[in-house]
Amino acid sequence: MEIKINGETEVYGIIGYPVKHSKSPQFQTSAFFYAGINAVYVPFQVRPEDLKKAVDGIRALSIKGFNVTVPHKEEVLKYLDELSEEVRYIGACNTVANLDGYLKGYNTDADGFIQGLKELLPSFSDKRFLIIGAGGASRAVIYGLIKEGVQTIFIANRTVKKAEKIVEDFSSLHRLVGEILHPVPMDSIEKLLGSIDVIVNTTSVGLKNEDRPLFDYSKIKPEHIVVDIIYKKTPLLQEAEKKGCLWQDGLPMLLYQGAKAFEIWTGKKPPVEVMRRALLQQ
Repeated sequence: MEIKINGETEVYGIIGYPVKHSKSPQFQTSAFFYAGINAVYVPFQVRPEDLKKAVDGIRALSIKGFNVTVPHKEEVLKYLDELSEEVRYIGACNTVANLDGYLKGYNTDADGFIQGLKELLPSFSDKRFLIIGAGGASRAVIYGLIKEGVQTIFIANRTVKKAEKIVEDFSSLHRLVGEILHPVPMDSIEKLLGSIDVIVNTTSVGLKNEDRPLFDYSKIKPEHIVVDIIYKKTPLLQEAEKKGCLWQDGLPMLLYQGAKAFEIWTGKKPPVEVMRRALLQQ
């Protein structure tokens, strides 16, 4: 793949700390090249204390759009001119479009999760979900599920008050939020498994080999559908595979959130299969 850089090349990127591990530069640049768009996508490592200066610099340099990853997804909201509906509910932004210095923030994680899940499970509005975790990723997943019409979602978190805050914050999203969302403590997961169809881990547990299990994974049943948004086959997913469950790691969510960002920035249909190939080659 030959990319020609000239005076008309547009710049996109990702800000985070750290950010060198990001898989986005390769698959976004591949998408621009395939679509015939004269643009590149590069990583920018930004320390938390430099975030405001970085956003000011993005305006000044006319960087056309950027993704936001940890630890800036919540803090960056202070420096944007407009927030989309999903950002206002989720409380985190991962995609920003620069419209001649006017910065609008989006969250494509919700759409990314839903589109990824549809590869595994084309229809799921009648399924009962258990979401583990109550952070930004959890809020994005829950937002997407409510928008898709899911009627029963249990939110398990070590601090139940954090899960209860999601119910409170989402109260104006759907008139029946109080009947859809059910905050529960982590130690109740095993009792709930018999009435759950889909288990989704949105925490970082499983990223490191020494992490303690979220619950007793031997209690997973073959009929469960198991999703972990971490980009690898975690112990949770290994057990799901062993049991014969349908399962999915975080790569489809990463792919589709990036595809949605591409669409927001360019107004063009994203070349999903090109992006997938570039992602899998890394």
